[in-house]
Amino acid sequence: MDFVIGLPRTRSKKNGVWVIVDRLTKLAHFLAMKTTDPMNSLVKLYIQEVVRLHGIPLSIVSDRDLKFTSQFWQSLQGTLGTQLNFSTFFHPQTDGQSERVIQILEDMLRACALDFGGNWVDYLPLAEFAYNNSYQSIIGMAPYEVVYGRPYRLPLCWIEMGERCLLGPKIVQETTERIQLIKEKLKIAQDRKKSYADQMRRPLEFEEGEWVFVKVSPRRGIFRFGKKEKLAPRFVRPFQIDKRVGLVAYKLILPQQLSFVHDVFDVSMLRKCTPDPTWVGDLQDVQISEDTSYVEEPL
Repeated sequence: MDFVIGLPRTRSKKNGVWVIVDRLTKLAHFLAMKTTDPMNSLVKLYIQEVVRLHGIPLSIVSDRDLKFTSQFWQSLQGTLGTQLNFSTFFHPQTDGQSERVIQILEDMLRACALDFGGNWVDYLPLAEFAYNNSYQSIIGMAPYEVVYGRPYRLPLCWIEMGERCLLGPKIVQETTERIQLIKEKLKIAQDRKKSYADQMRRPLEFEEGEWVFVKVSPRRGIFRFGKKEKLAPRFVRPFQIDKRVGLVAYKLILPQQLSFVHDVFDVSMLRKCTPDPTWVGDLQDVQISEDTSYVEEPL
């Protein structure tokens, strides 16, 4: 288990996801949370959403987050008979397979949070469904197939069975589109992780205080920071790294003019600062909105 933190704050003040993955089946649960939630609140969530469905685990692998090393959590798990195994922070060799799954899920969830904005928590159940119903190369099938012996029906099946009339065409269409988008994000995250493994190299890592460029690229008609196609700068001005957030994201120190922009970025959007000026665009060239998009204007 691990926390995905630094997500855009929702109306209900949620800004993180507790990711829990079964080591055998790779079945995952995504639990929305506030990073300030006390451990006793998280324990209630854990019992309601995990223990209620699967029983008490024999062992739990996690990093040394203060919540997991707290006396309250350790005492509870000791009473339940669950063994706690801690991995080294950012060097999780204790359980490499599950850690890779969690990194992929974190990558996917951050991408979905960008698309869904402050409403990402509303689509978290769909993200969990899409992941658990998708083929995982580690186990050779979808997690749902391991647990239930068959994959779950997709919303596309609802139309075939006539349930579209019962649920209404709008909710079926919206749900189908959301799941398709989430599955695309999951595939991108899996492909990116595979490319790192194929090239026998680790994902980019940065240190606090380093300077990085932020990548700009078109995304479903919305453009982060930049202009369209060939006119777009590939990166915008260097920003200083404030701290690492989770496994695959960094918090940047943004200027006052970008104070309304969410300051946590996935590592795939960052590049180490280089002296090549052709890669970099000026913030004065575009008018950036709160969701880091802009309205394209004709030349």
